[in-house]
Amino acid sequence: MMKNWMCDRARGTVLIIHGAGEHHGRYEWVIQYLNQLRFHVVSGDLPGHGRTRGKRGHIDTFDQYINTVYEWYKEAASYELPVFLFGHSMGGLVAIRTLMEKYMPIKGIILSSPCLGLYEYPSKAADVAAKMFHRIAPTFKAKSGIRASRVTRSPEARAAYEKDEFNVSVVTARWYQETLKAIKRSFFEADRFPNVPLLVMQAGEDYIVDKYAAHRWFNRIETADRSMKEWKGLYHELLNEPEREEVFQFMMNFINQRL
Repeated sequence: MMKNWMCDRARGTVLIIHGAGEHHGRYEWVIQYLNQLRFHVVSGDLPGHGRTRGKRGHIDTFDQYINTVYEWYKEAASYELPVFLFGHSMGGLVAIRTLMEKYMPIKGIILSSPCLGLYEYPSKAADVAAKMFHRIAPTFKAKSGIRASRVTRSPEARAAYEKDEFNVSVVTARWYQETLKAIKRSFFEADRFPNVPLLVMQAGEDYIVDKYAAHRWFNRIETADRSMKEWKGLYHELLNEPEREEVFQFMMNFINQRL
């Protein structure tokens, strides 16, 4: 499911990839701002998320995400303007893996609290069960553990998150195993990450992903133009925090400097 938001006299195109359990509709204010600043936006819901058809919180293979984002990229590139990729959390992981697998000439990539490790892994017993179910019952579901109180400090954003009927709170055993495999490959194949300008923005108080894993991955890649900022005290969803305007401005500085 892909959508685009056009503007007059556009200077570039931003492709937005949402995180696990959420959907593109949660980036409405970001899309409006980008349009006002003369950027086209291309986004959509990843398989198993938002308004897409198919089983909630499930993928057969991580390639489904990669192929979906590659289709969005082709749409973004069709406007013949500089393309920037923005990926939040699992969307950041999808962005990394897509750039490793597909040829996508872009002007820059912004990762927001990318999922390169989890803050909390399931217990050993749960992990063994997940591996077993992944083979014999791949669509076996469990709660994702992502709660409003853990993603943002903003009371308004928490309330909106809890009321949002398009959020997905369960994931399947296959989804979990495919995500872990994608994380491992992001590290093992770090040398395949293209030499494109990169900004990693990491929440300092992250209760969803492992912030130290983001630092380790960042130090492994060989991109010449790369920078990382850890936002002290901010929770996982940087663009839903009370300081979101400041975060957005920081990201726009990165984009504007590379236009």
